[in-house]
Amino acid sequence: MRHARVLIATILLTLPELGLADVEGPGGKTIDCYCTDKSGARVELGELRCLQVDGRMFMAQCQMSLNVPMWREVQSSCLSASLGATAGSSAAPSELPHL
Repeated sequence: MRHARVLIATILLTLPELGLADVEGPGGKTIDCYCTDKSGARVELGELRCLQVDGRMFMAQCQMSLNVPMWREVQSSCLSASLGATAGSSAAPSELPHL
Protein backbone atom coordinates (compact mmCIF):
# COMPACT_ATOMS: atom_id res chain seq x y z
CA MET A 1 0.00 0.00 0.00
CA ARG A 2 2.92 2.32 0.75
CA HIS A 3 4.21 1.95 -2.82
CA ALA A 4 0.82 2.91 -4.22
CA ARG A 5 0.80 6.09 -2.11
CA VAL A 6 4.27 7.02 -3.34
CA LEU A 7 3.24 6.43 -6.95
CA ILE A 8 0.07 8.52 -6.59
CA ALA A 9 2.00 11.33 -4.87
CA THR A 10 4.60 11.30 -7.65
CA ILE A 11 1.94 11.53 -10.34
CA LEU A 12 0.09 14.34 -8.57
CA LEU A 13 3.29 16.32 -8.06
CA THR A 14 4.18 16.09 -11.73
CA LEU A 15 0.80 17.15 -13.12
CA PRO A 16 1.69 20.87 -13.05
CA GLU A 17 4.81 20.09 -15.13
CA LEU A 18 2.70 18.65 -17.94
CA GLY A 19 1.61 22.14 -18.94
CA LEU A 20 5.28 23.06 -19.38
CA ALA A 21 6.05 20.12 -21.65
CA ASP A 22 6.51 22.23 -24.79
CA VAL A 23 9.33 24.73 -25.27
CA GLU A 24 9.09 27.87 -27.38
CA GLY A 25 12.17 28.26 -29.54
CA PRO A 26 13.52 31.19 -31.56
CA GLY A 27 10.91 32.85 -33.72
CA GLY A 28 8.07 31.54 -31.52
CA LYS A 29 8.33 28.01 -32.92
CA THR A 30 7.03 25.38 -30.44
CA ILE A 31 9.36 22.45 -29.79
CA ASP A 32 7.73 19.29 -28.44
CA CYS A 33 9.58 17.74 -25.49
CA TYR A 34 9.04 14.02 -24.91
CA CYS A 35 10.87 10.76 -24.23
CA THR A 36 10.79 7.62 -26.34
CA ASP A 37 10.42 3.98 -25.32
CA LYS A 38 12.54 1.13 -26.71
CA SER A 39 10.33 0.83 -29.78
CA GLY A 40 10.67 4.55 -30.52
CA ALA A 41 7.09 5.44 -29.50
CA ARG A 42 6.49 8.86 -27.99
CA VAL A 43 6.14 9.06 -24.18
CA GLU A 44 4.91 12.36 -22.73
CA LEU A 45 6.70 14.14 -19.88
CA GLY A 46 5.53 12.87 -16.50
CA GLU A 47 4.56 9.39 -17.73
CA LEU A 48 5.90 6.36 -15.87
CA ARG A 49 7.27 3.17 -17.43
CA CYS A 50 8.90 -0.01 -16.17
CA LEU A 51 12.39 -0.07 -17.72
CA GLN A 52 14.80 -2.98 -17.99
CA VAL A 53 18.44 -1.88 -18.18
CA ASP A 54 21.41 -4.23 -17.78
CA GLY A 55 19.16 -6.96 -16.34
CA ARG A 56 17.67 -4.62 -13.70
CA MET A 57 14.01 -3.54 -13.74
CA PHE A 58 12.81 -0.26 -12.22
CA MET A 59 10.08 2.38 -12.54
CA ALA A 60 11.22 5.48 -14.38
CA GLN A 61 9.55 8.77 -15.24
CA CYS A 62 10.03 10.89 -18.34
CA GLN A 63 11.45 14.21 -17.05
CA MET A 64 13.44 17.20 -18.25
CA SER A 65 17.07 17.68 -17.19
CA LEU A 66 19.11 20.60 -18.52
CA ASN A 67 16.55 21.11 -21.32
CA VAL A 68 16.83 17.46 -22.40
CA PRO A 69 14.08 14.86 -21.92
CA MET A 70 15.42 11.86 -19.99
CA TRP A 71 14.31 8.84 -17.94
CA ARG A 72 14.76 9.22 -14.16
CA GLU A 73 14.44 6.27 -11.78
CA VAL A 74 11.62 6.90 -9.29
CA GLN A 75 11.27 3.42 -7.76
CA SER A 76 13.77 0.55 -7.44
CA SER A 77 11.33 -2.09 -8.67
CA CYS A 78 8.40 -2.30 -11.07
CA LEU A 79 4.74 -2.55 -10.17
CA SER A 80 3.37 -5.91 -11.19
CA ALA A 81 0.32 -8.09 -10.92
CA SER A 82 -0.08 -11.83 -11.11
CA LEU A 83 -2.98 -14.23 -11.15
CA GLY A 84 -3.19 -16.41 -8.07
CA ALA A 85 -5.55 -18.94 -9.65
CA THR A 86 -4.75 -21.20 -12.58
CA ALA A 87 -7.23 -22.36 -15.17
CA GLY A 88 -9.68 -24.83 -13.73
CA SER A 89 -9.05 -23.96 -10.08
CA SER A 90 -11.33 -22.00 -7.78
CA ALA A 91 -11.71 -18.29 -8.32
CA ALA A 92 -10.92 -17.47 -4.69
CA PRO A 93 -8.60 -14.44 -4.45
CA SER A 94 -5.03 -15.16 -3.44
CA GLU A 95 -3.44 -13.49 -0.45
CA LEU A 96 -1.25 -10.49 -1.26
CA PRO A 97 2.39 -10.55 -0.13
CA HIS A 98 3.39 -8.36 2.80
CA LEU A 99 5.51 -5.39 1.74
